[in-house]
Amino acid sequence: MPSAPPRVVADAPRTPHTTHAPLAVSMQGIVKRFPLVLANDHVTFEVAWGEVHALIGENGAGKSTLMKILGGVQEPDEGQIIVDGQRVRVASAKDAFKLGIGMVHQHFMLIEPLSVTENLVLGAEPHLGPSLDLRTARRKTRELITRFGFDIDPDARIESLPVGLQQQVEILKTLYRGARILIMDEPTAVLTPQETRGLFAFIREFAAAGNAVVFISHKLDEVMAICDRMSVMRDGKMIGTVRREETDQRRLANMMVGREVLLRVDKRPATPKEVRLEVRNVTLRNPGKDKPVLQNVSFSLRAGEILGVAGIEGNGQSELVESLTGLRAVDEGQILINGRDLTREGARRVREAGVSHIPEDRNERGLVGPFSAAMNSVLGDAYRPPFSRFGFLQEGAIRAHAERLIRAYDVRPASTEVSAQSYSGGNAQKLIVARELERGPQILIASQPTRGVDIGAIEFIHKQIVAARDRGLAVLLVSADLSEVMSLSDRILVLFEGQVMGELTQEEATAERLGLMMAGSKGGEGGEPDAVARGYEGAARELHE
Repeated sequence: MPSAPPRVVADAPRTPHTTHAPLAVSMQGIVKRFPLVLANDHVTFEVAWGEVHALIGENGAGKSTLMKILGGVQEPDEGQIIVDGQRVRVASAKDAFKLGIGMVHQHFMLIEPLSVTENLVLGAEPHLGPSLDLRTARRKTRELITRFGFDIDPDARIESLPVGLQQQVEILKTLYRGARILIMDEPTAVLTPQETRGLFAFIREFAAAGNAVVFISHKLDEVMAICDRMSVMRDGKMIGTVRREETDQRRLANMMVGREVLLRVDKRPATPKEVRLEVRNVTLRNPGKDKPVLQNVSFSLRAGEILGVAGIEGNGQSELVESLTGLRAVDEGQILINGRDLTREGARRVREAGVSHIPEDRNERGLVGPFSAAMNSVLGDAYRPPFSRFGFLQEGAIRAHAERLIRAYDVRPASTEVSAQSYSGGNAQKLIVARELERGPQILIASQPTRGVDIGAIEFIHKQIVAARDRGLAVLLVSADLSEVMSLSDRILVLFEGQVMGELTQEEATAERLGLMMAGSKGGEGGEPDAVARGYEGAARELHE
């Protein structure tokens, strides 16, 4: 536990754009090698005090490795790190904390059964003799919460908090350890638009108070909204650093990918036809939980339209997809596919009825890593002709099928023999999309179809989903990326705690209205900022004052 709270200089000038600005961090010539991969190739990265600095790039560009080196998780093979003018060695996370560097991870590093206080002091506990001094820990936690204006109960268990408040606990944990350099990895992934605005207010005030923030995100609109400068990495190299006033989203995307990228979704109005999928009052319970994970969920999906499902992760979206694809049996209600009741028929029968499924976790449910691209191209259909005859796999037919898919969907490397585990995220996802679309389905259930893939692959996958709709498929799109839902969907329904909060057309859907529905407001009308948004707004006010 630091002897003093984190130093905040309320009247520190914010001068991130001048060449003489004092540097919070200077990483010079950083090299990090792994077997067969040069993750960081002589990278130089600098962040000024008073600055919000974006670090962006495609998956595999080297961003995470660079930040792990700064955070003490890994050590560089070459290069030097200078923090606040002093050359340092960051050999562990403890070293990073001592230097005032804290990281808020995308996947929270919290222990759910423990309280807020216990998570904050874990690893830096105040002691009374040989025992934990819980009274002092609770007092210091309350002081920190009050000082930064958050609205969190120090005694609440993490498992009882919504994900937005859990993120605030992660931030407080770094502040408790004296962080003045805050690394934020995809911080808005679990937030509503209202909560995101509150977070941004906090980040701006935190930086303006003389601290520094490294902001890692794939959402270029957010990067442009919050960051003073942007550093772009590609293939392990630093491509360049630009000021906000010098660039725009298109230029940043081009720097990331190395070519021109179409950022908007180009689609004409939908022409819905017959109902392909009907969900009637579906309820699903989890053993040991009082509240159903899905409660009286009803909606219909027509041929020739994309129905988006929005919501903060953990509000029943994954369970809904599992129920619709036959992976999980519901407790009540009906699921009708082309008028047939297939509520409890299982995954194979659902698939045979014309349902294709792009799963949210491609490694766990989309591909078999050690299998070849050819075998992965027929997963779920390998038992059927022409891929199987008299119980024997027809390798020639499977190989020819895979070659066609790889060529049509530009999967790289263009080999049927390469194992799926050797693909990049984007190419692995393209193989799954190809398999699910080219089997001739009537319904496509796409769950997080662009999660963890680069901008170029996102552009390609979006085009394929829209083309599938235009061919007459009924598409259910489930995504945690609100901008993706808004740009692709013809209609949008919102889930909150397993219940449908309402349904909007694309024309009716605004980020503000959807955000209110994602926070539990029926129909998105009226409503007040929730505890997460209030907490960030309060923290921003306290920092400003």
